[in-house]
Order: sequence, then C-alpha cells, then structure tokens
Amino acid sequence: MNINNMDTILVLFLLSLPTAAPNDSYTFWASAIYTKGQTPFPKYFGTMMLNDVRLVYYNGETDTFIGRGNTTNEESVFNSNELHNIGQAIQNRWAIVEHFHKPEGFSTFQVLVLCQLDKGRPGQMITWEALQGSTIDELHWYNGTLNYTAQVPTIDYNATSKQFENLFYPYCIQLLNGFLGKRINQVNRKVKPEVRFGQKSPGPHLLCRATGFYPRDINMTLFRDGQLVADHEITGGDLLPNDDGTYQMRKILEISADEKHIYSCTVSHVSLDNKLSLEYDNRTPLKLVIILIPTVLGLVLISVTVIAIIQAKKRRGVAVVPVFLWRRKHAGKAGVPVQHVNSVDSGHSNDSMINDL
Repeated sequence: MNINNMDTILVLFLLSLPTAAPNDSYTFWASAIYTKGQTPFPKYFGTMMLNDVRLVYYNGETDTFIGRGNTTNEESVFNSNELHNIGQAIQNRWAIVEHFHKPEGFSTFQVLVLCQLDKGRPGQMITWEALQGSTIDELHWYNGTLNYTAQVPTIDYNATSKQFENLFYPYCIQLLNGFLGKRINQVNRKVKPEVRFGQKSPGPHLLCRATGFYPRDINMTLFRDGQLVADHEITGGDLLPNDDGTYQMRKILEISADEKHIYSCTVSHVSLDNKLSLEYDNRTPLKLVIILIPTVLGLVLISVTVIAIIQAKKRRGVAVVPVFLWRRKHAGKAGVPVQHVNSVDSGHSNDSMINDL
C-alpha cells in the first residue's frame, strides 16, 4: 500500500468523526502506527493533518518527513528532536501494552492524537490508543487536568500528566499554530459543489450527485412533489474524499416507471449564497403529448383550409398565383427592377413564369 492509500485511510477515519468545530476553530491530528510481523508498511510510520488537510508523512525506518500538498517551506514548523522524543515515548508505551496483552503473530499498535484551537485559544487534547484495531486507552487533557479510561493498568498518572503538560500538549499546539500559519488559505478555502440530478441508467433510479466541494460539510435533501423523501427510501449519502482534497456525495432514489411525480434535489453548502435546487419531472412524456395534440390538430386544420380555398378558386376559374410571384409581377409594372432567379427544377426563370400568367 502506498502513501496516498494510507492518507486516504486516515481521511476516511476522520470523516467518521464529528465535524471538527466552527469556522474559527481548528484541529491538528497526528497518527502513529507500529507493526510487528510481515507487512508492506514500515514498522513505524505516521501522518499529520490540519482539519482534513494532509500535511506530513513520516517514515520511521528511514527517519524521513515527506510534505504533502505544501507550497511553502514548512521545515521550520516542527522540531525533529521533539518529534523523536514523542516517538520514543510512544514506543515505550507500545512495549508496555505488548507485555500486558501478549499479542501473537502479526500485531498493530495505533495512536491517534488531536489538539484544538477554539476561537484562537488553545483547547483540549485527546489521545486514543488501539491494539489490533480496538481502542484500549483514551486520555483527555484540558485546563491542566488529565482524565483517562485505560484497559492497561500500568499508566502512571503523575508521570503521564507531566508528559502532557511539558511535552505533548505544548508541542501539539505549537504544531497547530505553525501549520495554520502556512496553510490558512488552504484550510479556509471555499469551493462550490458541482451538482447533477437526473435519471441514472440502467434502471429506474434518480441520482443526485455533488462533487468537488470544500469544506466537507454539506446538506443534500430529496423531495417528491414538495415533500421530503424518507431516509429509508434513499441509498448512498456517504461523504467521500476526492484525490484533489475536495469531497463528493451522492444519493440514489428508486422510482417506478409508471409513477408521475416532480422530484427535486436541494443542496446547501457554505460556498453557496443560497440553496441550490435541481428538478426532475417524470411527467414530461405526458406533458409533451398534451402539448403536441393541439399543435398537430391546428396544423391539420390549416392544411385542410388552404386546400379547400385552392379547390374552390379552381372551380370558379380563378388563377391561383403564389403571393411572392404576384408581388414580383406588380413590382415590375411599377418600374421596380425585378431580379432574375433561376428555377433549378424547371430550367426557366421566375420572371418568365410571371409573364406567362
């Protein structure tokens, strides 16, 4: 699995969590994964994110940091020595967990950390520890107080509190502020969704799809004849990441071929001044028939009337001359030059036809 896939896994995990906070709050995320056994991954690697923007990937085997999506030099943002100290603390913790649980064969130890700025002020810090994909510890640091739930009873509360107070928390806030100064425009950008709504083939399905939007929060609702469609009738609705850092969402509604309703899909997003609503009317074939019937009847009536007038004039011996020929003939009598336009089919000019009448 490559770096892009690992970043995508982290993004999908973050999407399962509640929205970070209002626009004036930011969250820094860091994850570290230790593995034991045969695996395509490095034995120790990690990633960093600001809200949902990917920042850095770390390879523990080569001890290298790889920037992601940055357009400016960010080496000054983090201190590698402090990161190594944190990494060593996590490895020590992994040794304790491994000794207590004694996992057999391939095993994975994961640590996920977040810290927040709330309206410019440092907020809480939370860490999760997981073994084999199951959470074993959760620690909260806020206002100088540590609260935790732990399955491993070897946590030294005083020592751990000092680690949060002197190392983990201040460094996490430092990283958050540093990356925020570099990525503020990227994190605060607003990209409008591209929305499409219509019948999805094959099958009688309506698809509403919004893609390319940022930030991730979006509200998509389906209506039938102005009434909200129940959730159990809709499939989809998951928020998914695009490769360019934007998001997409789609909702699918199965409809009957013989039902006649007006459907609409409404999308609300911070990048839109107003709600965007698209409509699909599967009564359209019926409406077309209603429109076409009087149109066809009108054309038939006009044709019958014209034929009747021509036949009546022929019975009275009146020459029926097309209007444009009559105008050309009388225009010539009034001294107005008449242009000669050859008739392709007859081989004669239109003027000779007029003179023959």
